[in-house]
Amino acid sequence: MTNIPHPDSQPVTVHCAIVTISDTRTPETDRSGQLIQGLLTQNSHAVVDYTILPDEPALIQGHLVALGQHPELEAVIFNGGTGIAPRDTTYDAIALLLEKTLPGFGEIFRALSYQEIGSRAIASRAIAGLYQSKLIFSIPGSSGAVKLALQQLILPELIHLTQQVKSGGH
Repeated sequence: MTNIPHPDSQPVTVHCAIVTISDTRTPETDRSGQLIQGLLTQNSHAVVDYTILPDEPALIQGHLVALGQHPELEAVIFNGGTGIAPRDTTYDAIALLLEKTLPGFGEIFRALSYQEIGSRAIASRAIAGLYQSKLIFSIPGSSGAVKLALQQLILPELIHLTQQVKSGGH
């Protein structure tokens, strides 16, 4: 038995948005946003929107609603604001809008994180699901967490998941 996903039959470009949640980062200092962009483009995916927002639930929800209206957009990757500090509200803002959740994403992310950072992984509120027929991923903002989530979970499944959403699972 193997844990390697089935290879996708042909290269497919998934149209993605990146949203960094931070009160202090700028496009120049957003290493995690830059890392997500690099990993997506290295894997032939397109970044059609990139935004940095402060950790304010109304702004996060408003931006997700706006992205939901983007016809070509297929996936949104949020990074930052997933912990339990008072300003970490990304999970709360996004979870309210998701129409379906992928509980396995957060569960596996935390299990993999535990192997790297130990028991601190319990503080991560990484989540994934669907909103307006778009895949939504919300991951911690550290570059280590971004690399882990993208390389081990998001990139291996991105094409398969977007095709399932488009086909209705058939």
